[in-house]
Amino acid sequence: MKNLIAKLVVLALVLGLSGCGYNTFQSLDEESKAAWSEVLNQYQRRADLVPNLVQTVKGYAEHEKDVLTQVSEARAKVGSMQVTPEVLNDPEAFAKFQAAQGQLTSALSRLMAVAENYPNLKADQGFRDLQAQLEGTENRVTVARNRYIDTVKQYNTAVRSFPNNLTAMMFGYKTKPNFSVENEKEISTAPKVDFGDKK
Repeated sequence: MKNLIAKLVVLALVLGLSGCGYNTFQSLDEESKAAWSEVLNQYQRRADLVPNLVQTVKGYAEHEKDVLTQVSEARAKVGSMQVTPEVLNDPEAFAKFQAAQGQLTSALSRLMAVAENYPNLKADQGFRDLQAQLEGTENRVTVARNRYIDTVKQYNTAVRSFPNNLTAMMFGYKTKPNFSVENEKEISTAPKVDFGDKK
């Protein structure tokens, strides 16, 4: 009789755990880690292009040292960050990572704008190849970030939904930080357009 009761208790626990969302958290957590790895992979691809791009531009636009320095410093900052899986669960560390990547994006945009002033640079095949690789990489970064955003959304929804939220509290699962718009205040303000006085 005791053996039967023990088996029933084990069966009840197994059935209870299968419906509590624990396995869902495991699956969604692994999906978010895989998506994050792809984001890092694409950011690394971009960072690897920067030295060659800077050297190519330097050959044609030596006196644009400020922009070249900004790009090199932004890349160095990105390269010096310790990006561990724990970043996914630390909103402050995640924000620092996102800010560093935003600085590199901004610096690269300024570098591309400077290149417009140098017809010989724009005509250089090596520069055009690097520019095409950078554009492709930026597209890959966007796709990888979108996948990550989606997997984190699913994970966070599971953490916050009843009855899974009870399991989340019991096992310490918390919502994960996600990418956000870097200049949210700026883009929420309508642009001012002034056509001057009409006379």
